[in-house]
Order: sequence, then C-alpha cells, then structure tokens
Amino acid sequence: MATPTIADAMQSKRAMGGLATLSAAQFLIALDFSVIFVALPSMGSDLRLSESAMQWVVSAYAVFFAGFLVVGGRVADRLGARNMFVAALLLFGIASLVGGFAGEASLLLVARAAQGVAAATMQPAILALVNTTFPAGAARTRALAVWGTVGASGLAAGVVIGGLLTTVSWRWTFFVNLPFALVCMLAAPKVLPRAREGRAVVRLNVLSAVLCTGTVLSTTLGLTMAADSGWGHPVTLVSFAVAAVFLVLFVLRERSSAQPLVEPALRTTRTLLAGCGSSALYMASVAATEFYLVTLLLQQQRGFGPLEAGIAFLPLPVCITLGNMIAGRLIGPLGVRRTLTLAFLIGATGLALLGLQINADGYVAGMLPGLVVSGIGHGMTYTSMFVGGTRDVADDNQGVAGALMTTTQYAGGALGVACLVLVLGPAPDLDRFMMGFLLAAVVAVAGAVLAWTGFSRAGDTQVQAEGNLADAQVTATTVKGEA
Repeated sequence: MATPTIADAMQSKRAMGGLATLSAAQFLIALDFSVIFVALPSMGSDLRLSESAMQWVVSAYAVFFAGFLVVGGRVADRLGARNMFVAALLLFGIASLVGGFAGEASLLLVARAAQGVAAATMQPAILALVNTTFPAGAARTRALAVWGTVGASGLAAGVVIGGLLTTVSWRWTFFVNLPFALVCMLAAPKVLPRAREGRAVVRLNVLSAVLCTGTVLSTTLGLTMAADSGWGHPVTLVSFAVAAVFLVLFVLRERSSAQPLVEPALRTTRTLLAGCGSSALYMASVAATEFYLVTLLLQQQRGFGPLEAGIAFLPLPVCITLGNMIAGRLIGPLGVRRTLTLAFLIGATGLALLGLQINADGYVAGMLPGLVVSGIGHGMTYTSMFVGGTRDVADDNQGVAGALMTTTQYAGGALGVACLVLVLGPAPDLDRFMMGFLLAAVVAVAGAVLAWTGFSRAGDTQVQAEGNLADAQVTATTVKGEA
C-alpha cells in the first residue's frame, strides 16, 4: 500500500491550514454582520443616535460592501488574491478600532463604511483562494462546505456574543474583530498560495471600476432608502435614476474597452449566470426573510428582549451549518442541479411553515419547526450555489465570479427587504407577517425553478469526472514518489 510522500503531506497540511485561515476570515465577516444588531439600542443610547442614524449603522456597511465587491474581485485577480486578503484584513482591523473608539455618529458611520469596503475586498479574495487551492470536484465541494459551515457558525456566534459583549459595552462588538484579523494576517503568508509566477499583470480599468461601483452603490442606496423611507421618496428616485445612468455608461465602456472589468467569457458562462440568479433569489427569500422578519416577529410581536432573541435564533444557524454539511455530501452523487433545487424547495417549505404557524401559541410550536426546516434549506442553498456558480470559471477570474455572485446576493437581499417593508406596512400584525413569509416561500420556489433549468446534468457529470481524474492524479503522484 502506497503512503504519501513528505512533500505530499506538507502540501496537504498547508492546504488545510489555508482553508482554516480562510474559514476564520469568513467567520469574521459573518460575526461582524450579526453582532451589530443586538448592540444597536445601546449604541444609539450612548451616542444619542436618531432612528435614521441607527439604521445607517447597518446600511453604511451593506451599501459599501455591495458597491465595492466587483472592483475588489477584479483587483484580487489582477494583483493576487493573497495580497488583497492581507490588505483587506488590515483595513478591517483599523476600521474596527476606529469604530470601537468612535465618540460621535459621523465617525462611527465612516468606520462602518470602511468595514464594508474591507469586507468587499476580502470576500472575493477568500472565494478565489478556496477555488484555486482546491481542484473542481469533490475536494472543492468539501472545502466550500467547510467554508460555509464556519461562516454560518459566525452568524450564530454573533447574535450571542453581541448580547454578552453589549452587557459590558457596545464598543466590544468592534474590538472583538481585532484578534481574528490579526491571526489571519499573520497566518496568510505561511499557508496561502502566492499568485502564479510569470502571470501577466493587467492594469485595472479605472473608468469601468468607477462606473460599476457607482451603479451598485446607487442601486443599493435606492433599495435601502425604499425600505427606510418609501419607494416614492426623492432620494430613492434620484438614486435609481443615477444608477440607470451609471449602468448605461458602464455597459458602453465595457463593450468598447480592451481591458473590461468583467471578462466577456464570464458574461456567457451559463453556470455563473445561473449562480448569480440563484444567489439573488436565495437572499431575497430564505436569507433576508429569516433574519429580517424573524427578528421583527420575535421582538415586536412575541416580546423578546435582545439577548432572548439572540438565543431564540440559535437553532437557525445550527441548522444552516447542518445544511452546509448535507450539501457537501449530496453534491457529489446528485449534482448541483438536483441538490440546489432540493435546497430551495426545503427552504420554501420552512418559510411556508413559519407563515402558516404564525398564530400558534409559543415559540416551540409556532416558530421552531419553520426555523429548523428553512435553516437546513438555507445552508444547502448557500454551498450548492457557490459550487455550481464558480465551477466553470477559470482561476484568473475566480475573484470577479465570486464578487458577482455576492453582489447579486446582497442586491437581492436589499430588494427582498424593501418588498417585505411594503407587505408589512407601518403597523404590522400577525396576518401581515404571514403574508411576508408566504411571499418569500414563493420566491424560493422560483429559485428552485431557476436551479433546475439553469444547471445542466451534463455539467454535473463533467465535474464529477474531473474530480475523479484529479483524485487519480494525486494517487498516481503519490505512488510515483513512493517508488
């Protein structure tokens, strides 16, 4: 029986160390997303923030995160994903330090916006590094499942840690990011791969980058203002008008440029387009609904306090983690098409349960079944759509591909929340919440239809064959080294 060579063992150990580092960084992004919600009331009281300012503590991060994703992905592909990963961690750490010491609303909002920019450059770099470290097939699927599982645990940790840290001071919800950022920065040069030697360095198309960022920033701002102030608010309308102008100019620039921001090959990659559509419908249905509607339902209708609401949320991220693990096991034998379709249908079932049981007495009878089922569907969807959406993308474009999927994901989430605000109205009752959950279930069913039609069985078969070939090559290399 052949045994691995020392070189093989070192390479495998380094890859696992790299995956652990990337997963820890994803944990940091997820933690920062959820930890802030519980701290908002204390933050608002301490700094005398208005309701609008408190909303923008969340929105400043989301708008700049979505706005800079595509540019961050392209820069990562151009300059090297590892370089961007380290730079993003440094910016994230500095922004967290500034936010923790902020004594006024303006500085706090600047810090949150800087965190959004840092996360926007870190997220595509993480995805690019995972997808270039592990070959397409079983190895990459397992790696993405681990990455998604750790991210889900960050969401769970955030709601609990946020409640605990806020009892000391809301400022610790910023300071808690620093150890994660420091450890990942120190580990990155040792365990993450460098950019390939001899790789051509192509200059960034600055004008396209500005137009793309302006388009996404304006669109996200418009959707955020629609949820906060209404679709007819002047700022909402102006934001959408500016976004339309930027979009037209961006398309014209991309068509005429010799160095487009988004490579022409990506625009015609069917699996990437299906992945982007799936990520938008995923966030508009399962993800946005679970966090937005459930949070409001627990605190406004059920009378839960912040820490109680955080504890009540725990079954959700636990089931999301379970769903990630299930997807990692099912994608191999079933393929992305069947797994993602099943995931959306499970999520739709959970959302329908939350809506139909809205009048049931108690948390266990009224909410827990829906949270469990929708959480499993949520986790399965997250892993499956990233495996399928990036599987046919070349290594040099993995950063942009991941950024495009994440951008459409957050745009879908902003649109979903804006629509749910309309459904709930100014004084929502239980019937309105039921309508919101059922609407989200319909969107999840649409995601299942897209998954079934957008991903082909032939593509699944090809990836499985490539994964088997990669495993065979590893085995052959080991045997050769032993000989």
